[in-house]
Amino acid sequence: MLPTRSIVESARAIRSGELTPIALVETCLAQIKEHDAKLRAWVIVDERGARQAADELAKELAAGRDRGPLHGIPIGIKDIVDVRGFPTRAGAALRRDQPPAERDATVAARLRAAGAIILGKTVTTEFASFDPPPTRNPWNPERTPGGSSSGSAVAVATGMCLGAIGSQTGGSIIRPASFCGVASCKATFGRVSRQGVVPISYNVDHVGPMARSVADLAILLGAIAGYDEQDAQSVRRPVPDYRAALEKLAPPRLGLIEAFFLEKAEPRVVKVVRAALDRLHSDGAAIDTAGLPSGFDDMHQMHHWVAAVDAAEYHREVFSQHSELYGREIGAFIRDGLALSPQDYQRARGHQDHFRRAAARAVGDFDALVTPATTQTAPDTRTTGDPQFNSPWSYSGLPTISIPCGLADDGLPVALQLIGRPFEESPLFAVAAWCERQLKFTATPF
Repeated sequence: MLPTRSIVESARAIRSGELTPIALVETCLAQIKEHDAKLRAWVIVDERGARQAADELAKELAAGRDRGPLHGIPIGIKDIVDVRGFPTRAGAALRRDQPPAERDATVAARLRAAGAIILGKTVTTEFASFDPPPTRNPWNPERTPGGSSSGSAVAVATGMCLGAIGSQTGGSIIRPASFCGVASCKATFGRVSRQGVVPISYNVDHVGPMARSVADLAILLGAIAGYDEQDAQSVRRPVPDYRAALEKLAPPRLGLIEAFFLEKAEPRVVKVVRAALDRLHSDGAAIDTAGLPSGFDDMHQMHHWVAAVDAAEYHREVFSQHSELYGREIGAFIRDGLALSPQDYQRARGHQDHFRRAAARAVGDFDALVTPATTQTAPDTRTTGDPQFNSPWSYSGLPTISIPCGLADDGLPVALQLIGRPFEESPLFAVAAWCERQLKFTATPF
């Protein structure tokens, strides 16, 4: 078992005096020292800054100032997110000499305000795209941790931090969390600010948390969610108390999408998912078949077009001068975007608008839709895995939560992906927490 606790457990222990922020930081730093040379989850570890923050936060608590459940909790931040005092290199050789950020991105600033300790910056694939990272899967170092939020998933899975921030344009939060055996959440598009985050696609990008439990995810999302006038696509909606949704759990009605998802998944994944769903059903969940949203057949192509054109627009000037410095996969992606006609891009954006409405309707009367989180368990390190089970919900902007549900016959984690209605993260957290409680996944990589 790993030596670190969950955020919920740690927050309770800090307030009881059983644990101090500095002791928690030292535990995480010890995990980094022991494992990161092999796993390579971190770009920057701010040991001095983390210790100083832990000392200051402990003094605040002693003086009666309690910032909430993240007070004194060490967190990792994906290295496409600006953190004051450190360069945002985005995993790219082009940004090797990037100067330190002068200010925090909104999500980093909100975490600090909530009392979180930013332990450092975690590895991302190049520009949060498809080229494999140096990071390795802690369950089997010959396998990928997934991407693009590779370091964030590994850091949480190994107790190097208690929560981490990732981003998703296709499947870059849900997939690495699934491959590494931790929980994750991608809220509704517009719920979490992307200000200060290196983009792939302004029309698809999401920022979201990874942690070891659904309750921890609810705490993290509660801290980072909310309107931000600095993000033009941020939505002005009140942020509910997501933790309150976990107080009364009941068996949900789940809509299992068998078409495409169970057809495309590896048999070993289907076996674990079926066993998990059987357990949920035996414990009281109603599970019925749900259909694919209208427009699903064209969805993956349209998603690629939207994201590729948006990426090409962001990189256009630098790519025209230094295309040879881009990785193979991100370079090909940008070229696809540059080659696409304005008419095809507008067609794709129109399809996205249609699909957003269709996907929301597909949830219907279910409490949540459910699918496998990934097509397979973690493949080898030549790839970051296939995002096709996650892309529909990034493209449509619907909220998703993944929870590990078992180990496959190759010893690697498998996860369920739960999909909810727009801006209804609270009931989705309740569904995920109930499922998590019944499934009782406690396995760790070492």
